[in-house]
Amino acid sequence: MTAEVLELLAPRNGGLAVDCTLGLGGHAEAVLRYPGFEGRLLGLDRDAEVLEPARVRLARFGERFTAVQARFSRLGEVLARVGWGRPSSVLFDLGASSLHFDRPERGFSFRQEGPLDMRMDRGSGPTAADLVNGLDAEALAEILWTCGEEPKSRRIAQAIVGARQRAPITTTAQLAGLVRRAVGGRYGRIDPATRTFQALRITVNDELNELEKGLPAAAASAAPGARLAVISFHSLEDRIVKRFLRSLAVGGCVEILTRRPLRPSAEEVAANPRARSARLRGARILAIPGES
Repeated sequence: MTAEVLELLAPRNGGLAVDCTLGLGGHAEAVLRYPGFEGRLLGLDRDAEVLEPARVRLARFGERFTAVQARFSRLGEVLARVGWGRPSSVLFDLGASSLHFDRPERGFSFRQEGPLDMRMDRGSGPTAADLVNGLDAEALAEILWTCGEEPKSRRIAQAIVGARQRAPITTTAQLAGLVRRAVGGRYGRIDPATRTFQALRITVNDELNELEKGLPAAAASAAPGARLAVISFHSLEDRIVKRFLRSLAVGGCVEILTRRPLRPSAEEVAANPRARSARLRGARILAIPGES
């Protein structure tokens, strides 16, 4: 949804832009090439392995582009550290990047054999295997229901606990097969393992709490008049974004630019099936929250 993102962000000439989820740099490149935008862009990503190809891709922009490994909830601290002022455009493209899903060794995809990792930052924190093999059935079921909206969460959790008593669950293929057998029956376009993998990934990376902290950090750091655009990929994220923007709108701090979330075109979904669940919301910052 690059065109829609650019229309919402409307990067200002000479302004500062922030891509809070740099990934491989696709959106950042589009902003830096935006007609009339001669400003700088700061790209954040918590994954060091993602930052390097993005740096290579955007090296031609020289000092106009800066990349920092950091969680977006630390945006205010990062801006202070690099000596930047308040940005006029801020983008969040939530979820995992295509690199995560395309590299089996990262353990994000149930379609490829790999270690059950799922960490966006492989330098810290427990893996998905740690959760699957360490939590009791009740805790697992809670994760699957809360972060995956999995209606058969208890059945899957019991199956996981039963299977790991025979041998640890260490690979994506093991877990995916186990979930499919637990769910049973035939399935269509959506693989039965989808919600379980989503729930574990969200939990491993603390994604919902990060978003709850990141959105206020962006609003507090942005300049009055700045544009904020957020792409979410499931209802859990979208509810947080919608609730946050509405709360600021009630307080007169933002103007919501999208009455309903924008969705990708049929052509884009055909070219990139991963885009099918994308939802884009945007707002304009009228006043810095908490400032009179």
